[in-house]
Amino acid sequence: MRIIFDINHPADVHQFRNTIKVLQQKGHKILVTARDKDVTYELLEAYKIPYIRRKGYKGVLGKAIGLIRINHFLYKTAKKFKPDLMIGSSGNCYIAQVSKLLGKPSVVFTDTEFATIQNWLIFPFSDKICTPSCFYLDLGSKQVRYDGYKEIAYLHPDYFTPDPKVPRQIGVKKGEKYVLIRLVAFQASHDIGYSGIKNIKEHIVKLEKYCRVFISSERELHSDLKKYQLTLPPEKVHSALSYADLFIGESSTMASESAVLGTPAIFISDTTRGYIEDLIKYGLVYRYGSKNTNQALHKACEIIKKKNSRKGYQEKRKKLLKDKIDVTKWMVQYIESFDAK
Repeated sequence: MRIIFDINHPADVHQFRNTIKVLQQKGHKILVTARDKDVTYELLEAYKIPYIRRKGYKGVLGKAIGLIRINHFLYKTAKKFKPDLMIGSSGNCYIAQVSKLLGKPSVVFTDTEFATIQNWLIFPFSDKICTPSCFYLDLGSKQVRYDGYKEIAYLHPDYFTPDPKVPRQIGVKKGEKYVLIRLVAFQASHDIGYSGIKNIKEHIVKLEKYCRVFISSERELHSDLKKYQLTLPPEKVHSALSYADLFIGESSTMASESAVLGTPAIFISDTTRGYIEDLIKYGLVYRYGSKNTNQALHKACEIIKKKNSRKGYQEKRKKLLKDKIDVTKWMVQYIESFDAK
């Protein structure tokens, strides 16, 4: 098969990288196009995935103009490559729309139910929409459910082994606990009107009584927070998450990643997703609204102060992985046997 993967977000690199590798090993021809967003290019290069660059656009007007320009770019690129199948992930309306223009089938993976604008631009044009089984919207005959989450595709122990040198590289001493905080930029269309962690400095001061604190941030940090900034190559962040004693953040993807790694996650958001609710049932994620960050901090301190808490969460992780499928293996099988009917 000849397959195009369009990478619209750094998380897409992780979601598809093992699938791309396996498909290439099996003789399929793969073309990767990628949007210039955050650390996307750095990740593709770290994992040695050849790709064609495409621009990204910001703001309402920019995204409207970008829709036309990106579609035109992908149309020309795909017409030359002659794909049998076109694949994208959450928020990728371009793959869905261009595939229709070319008369080629498309598959879009999504896990965000409330991304209303994006979904309006994607669902009518996609041939198939793959979602976790816990996705709470019914999308009709186009929907294909799989019993897992995208994060399992790259953090399953068959594909990922954390680097034990990472804690030392970020300055953590042996036996020292640490927390990783993730702040997002709130620039996606489904983030409009939402906010995250309040009084971040106040929370850090309280957490520092019990552990080290690191911040990974999409947005510019205030000068008095820069000393907490995590300095690490992007492909090493999952190792930092794996050895952390706790994750606190505004990113649902990183909350899910932490849970899949067996690190307890406190997700602070005024919205939820089906996979977050599923992880809450496993006791691996705790969710609080932006107005309840004090409650979230109380829970964080409770987890950090408890001795040997990691062991209990690792047991919960084992139960999770036993219940879920190998998502990479499933994606490879689904793509190879793809039928648009």
